[in-house]
Amino acid sequence: MKSTAVPREVKTVGVVGAGRMGTPIIGHLARKGFVTRACDLDAARANGVKKLGAGWAASPESLAAESDAILICVGFDREVQELLAQGGPLRKAKPGTIVAILSTIHPKTVQKLAKDCKGAGLHVVDSTVCRGGEAADSGTLLSFVGGSVDVVKRLTPVLRAYSSDVVHTGGVGTAQVAKAVNNLILWACLVADHEGLALAQRYGADVEALRKALLISSCANGLGGRRHGDRRRDGGRGGHCVAAGGRQPRDLSRPQAATP
Repeated sequence: MKSTAVPREVKTVGVVGAGRMGTPIIGHLARKGFVTRACDLDAARANGVKKLGAGWAASPESLAAESDAILICVGFDREVQELLAQGGPLRKAKPGTIVAILSTIHPKTVQKLAKDCKGAGLHVVDSTVCRGGEAADSGTLLSFVGGSVDVVKRLTPVLRAYSSDVVHTGGVGTAQVAKAVNNLILWACLVADHEGLALAQRYGADVEALRKALLISSCANGLGGRRHGDRRRDGGRGGHCVAAGGRQPRDLSRPQAATP
C-alpha cells in the first residue's frame, strides 16, 4: 500500500556525507536557520560538524527518522543505492520526506530509486551542484534540480541556503544530465583555452597579452579569465578548474602523451 503524507515545510535537514562538499553545505544550512543533522562513515568528522552548529547523527537511520529533507553527498552510485534500497537506512524516513541526491550518478539510477521509494511516500529528486569547492565554501553553488514542480518548490529554500542559483531542469534524473552537460562544455573550454594558447606560444606570440585580448573577443569564456593560482571567480559564474590560459602552455613541438 502506498504511504501518503500532507506536504510540510522543510525545517529539519539531514546531510549524509560530511566530505569536501557536504561539510560547507552543512555549515550554510545551520547558519540559515535550518535544524541540521549530519552523519558520515568517518566518525572523526563529528567535531567539525558540531563546530558548524549542526548535530551529529549516530547513523543514517536516526538521521532519516528526524528529517524533513535529506541531502545525499556521497561518492558513488553504489553508495546511493545502498542508502535507499529496500530495507536501507534512509527508508526509515517519514512519508513526505524529500531525499535529494547531490552525488553525481547515472540518471537512470535516480529514476529507479525515485520509483522504488514512491511506495514508501518518499520524494526522491536529484540536485547536482556546479562551481566546485570554493563556491561551496562561499555559498554560491549552482544547483540543478530534477523533480516535480511541487517537490522542487518545497526543496528550493534548502538549496538556496548554499546556492546563489537554483535551476529546475525538469523531471527526476535531469539534474544529472545537466551536470554532465556542464562538465562536458567546461572541459571543452579548458582544452580549447590550453591548446589555443599553446599554439600561440609555439609561434612566439605574447601569450598573456593574447589571453587578455581573447577575454573581450567572441571566444571569451569564464575559464580564460582565471590565471594559475588566481582563486577568484568571474562573478561566481566561472568553471571549477583553473584556466589553462593562465598556465604555461606545453611545448607543441614535442609529441604529447594522452592524459587520463
